Amino acid sequence: MKKVIFVCLGNICRSPMAEMMFDDLLQKNNLQSEFSVSSMATANYEIGNSPHPGAIAELKKHSIPLVAHQAQQITADDIAAADIVIGMDDQNIIDLKNIAPAGMSEKIKQAYDITGSSRAIKNPWYDHRFDRTFSELSEVLPLWLKDLQ
Repeated sequence: MKKVIFVCLGNICRSPMAEMMFDDLLQKNNLQSEFSVSSMATANYEIGNSPHPGAIAELKKHSIPLVAHQAQQITADDIAAADIVIGMDDQNIIDLKNIAPAGMSEKIKQAYDITGSSRAIKNPWYDHRFDRTFSELSEVLPLWLKDLQ
């Protein structure tokens, strides 16, 4: 079973959206037994909080099943146990590499790496553009699924 962790700053917007959207892709492709998917934060600002209401509304708008979620901060042990850790932006990647145990940084990827781009999944917490986040994640998540199979 491949362990995938999606990571953003607070684990209430981008990464839980990615987790739930990826989980939906797994369900639709009957692959849920082949993957373990979760999401976490690099920072401790939102620990214990539920996803942002804007993230939940956007997922519901697209009929993505919601998964029970409370924000949690990633640890070195989480990175060590994962097959891949997918961060949303440059700062997430810097933070993840600082947290990662020695020799584990190769499993840390940025979401758009799969397209050959260094583009970031922008943080909707600032501008409430959860539609943009959904669109960006819709672009990269099927590619990650195909690559990880």
